Amino acid sequence: MKVKTFFDNSSSTFTYIVIDEATKKCAVIDSVLDYDHSSGQVKTDSANQVINYVKDNNLSNEWILETHIHADHITASKYLQTHIGGKTAIGARIKEVLKIWVPMFDDTNVTPITGEQFDTLLNEGDTISIGNITLVTWFTPGHTPACASYYCEEFDAIFVGDTIFSPSIGTARADFPGGSATSLFNSIQRIYTLPDKTTIYLCHDYPAEGNEPLSAVSVGEQKKTNVQIRPDTTLEEFVEKRKARDASLSVPKLLFPSLQTNLRLGDFGVKSESGLQYIKIPINAL
Repeated sequence: MKVKTFFDNSSSTFTYIVIDEATKKCAVIDSVLDYDHSSGQVKTDSANQVINYVKDNNLSNEWILETHIHADHITASKYLQTHIGGKTAIGARIKEVLKIWVPMFDDTNVTPITGEQFDTLLNEGDTISIGNITLVTWFTPGHTPACASYYCEEFDAIFVGDTIFSPSIGTARADFPGGSATSLFNSIQRIYTLPDKTTIYLCHDYPAEGNEPLSAVSVGEQKKTNVQIRPDTTLEEFVEKRKARDASLSVPKLLFPSLQTNLRLGDFGVKSESGLQYIKIPINAL
């Protein structure tokens, strides 16, 4: 298994291409569409890097996977699918997230709450084949109810989305609607049952100026040095730390643009009679 990593500086997000070199099959995990909140300008530079890599290396894309509905960047899933193909997929608990957020945007006529906009809804234990590589779906809720990780036992690797971050940061926040610090604790303790050599591929990193972003870290290193949760951390200790940290955080700048478009895989919705598309910002909703 080969993993090609892209880092989007604007959202501090990692996108991965998982490649089976024997068959030239691949999958994309957690893609990014460039969006400037101030101007409403959308660009595809980040997504085009992925497309160019797939095409330049004569790869055949099988899947476009989401670990969850992101609140800090807009997914490029729809855009990628039109250029490199592949089935879109996310954890089946996305239906819970749809029920929370779609009514808030008064969007039921545009965004199905059934999850049918995704090609595949993955249940716990469902497998994803990328040539000869098999990823197993793990439900790892906490940041959102629908968070899923993708585990490859053969190559000792897991793609964890927004569950655990680099050891110096700790974990994802758990204060969004449907989030749960208790669920997040349990999800991370499950990840800690993996062999210490297992590579954890992260979704984000926020390095200090001059430092390179950290995209991957071993389970063993997390267990030794994570600032928020280690194997001997109690549930009560973690929940207290996580709630205190969350109380100090501001709402992500792209929360509303990201959620309403990501629930449609990066689709900005139906155009108006004038040919424009719009982002809705609910007032006093949070």
